[in-house]
Amino acid sequence: MIGLTLDPETLVRTPGLRDALLALNNGNAVETSWLEPARIEHMVASAFAALHVPEAKALLLTFDQSADYDSPNFLWFRERLERFVYIDRIIVGEQARGLGLARQLYEQLFDLAREAGHSLVTCEVNSTPPNPGSDAFHAAMGFAEAGSMTFTEGKSVRYLTRRLD
Repeated sequence: MIGLTLDPETLVRTPGLRDALLALNNGNAVETSWLEPARIEHMVASAFAALHVPEAKALLLTFDQSADYDSPNFLWFRERLERFVYIDRIIVGEQARGLGLARQLYEQLFDLAREAGHSLVTCEVNSTPPNPGSDAFHAAMGFAEAGSMTFTEGKSVRYLTRRLD
C-alpha cells in the first residue's frame, strides 16, 4: 500500500503534516479548491478514505454517499445515485509526478471501496478551466462521462463514473 490512512487525530497531533498537505492542496487550488485548516480537518473526519503519501507527495480525499459534505459536485452524485464513493481530490506534488502515485492511490481506493461493498466510484474533472492531464488519467483508469455542469462563475465540470468489477 502506497497511501497511508489519514485521520483527524493525526492532523491535530501533527500540525506539520496538516500544513504540508494544505500547501500541496492550495498550490493546486485552481484544479481542486482552496482549503483552510478547519475545512481539511472536517473533510478528513467525514471521509470514506483519506490517503496520503509521506512527505506530502500526494493526497487523496474521498467520500461515500452518506458523508457530511456539502460540495455541489458531491451533491450532484448524491441526487442521482444510491451508493457510491466520490473522489473529491487527488493531488500529486510536482516533484513526485510521473511516479505512478495517483494510479497507485486509485487502485488502493478501488480495493477499499470493493471491501466496503461499493461497486461505483465517481469524480469530476474541470472542463473550464480545462485539465487535459486529468482527462487523460481518468480515461486511462476506466472512467466514463455521466453528466456535466456549468457554474455561475464560469467554471464547468464533467462528472465521471467507474464501475468496480
